[in-house]
Amino acid sequence: MPTDEDRASLLRRYRRPEPTFVRAVAKALGDARTVREVRGGPVSYVPADRELVADGDADATLLTFPAEDTLAAVALPTGGRVVVLARDPDRLRAGWLAEYAPDVVAAEAATLPTIDRLVTLVGPSVDVVRLPVPFTCVDGFGEGYYARPERLLDADVRAADPAWSLVDDLTARRSIAALRNALTSGEWDARHGALRRQPALDGSVVLLRPGA
Repeated sequence: MPTDEDRASLLRRYRRPEPTFVRAVAKALGDARTVREVRGGPVSYVPADRELVADGDADATLLTFPAEDTLAAVALPTGGRVVVLARDPDRLRAGWLAEYAPDVVAAEAATLPTIDRLVTLVGPSVDVVRLPVPFTCVDGFGEGYYARPERLLDADVRAADPAWSLVDDLTARRSIAALRNALTSGEWDARHGALRRQPALDGSVVLLRPGA
């Protein structure tokens, strides 16, 4: 059983803010200097040049990869800018990992609010921008390894992604066996090998920001 210290070490190694997403968030926050962040995952995406406010008023609220239960437990301000960095559950279900770990993907997608639900939180005018996942993504959620499937065979990599804890151990092991077999046989590369040469993936990550 991993200790809290073990989990913290895994997160430091495998879950870090992806710089391309941080830059997109910074742009969406505009001139907001103080930011309240509501996180549904282990990684903070508040840009380093902004002040993180734990309690009280802030210029903006950032929802970072929120889960549906996160939204149910948070009271959003009636004023101020709201920005959401999220994952679209429909596009998550369409990714290649669903072919080999369907129960893992389905369980994770079921925890995510729909884009329509998130739009209502941002305001009357909303821009929904898809953020490509870079080949070198350093935030280790499933799509972060879209071109490096072998990384998902590493138990530490999976332990740093809460999605794998949403299913029982037998289901997780069956999923990994299916992926391992597909890689060993060459099936994965026959079906998805072009991704290994693709600099970014148009996947499930989206940014919702107030419209002009």
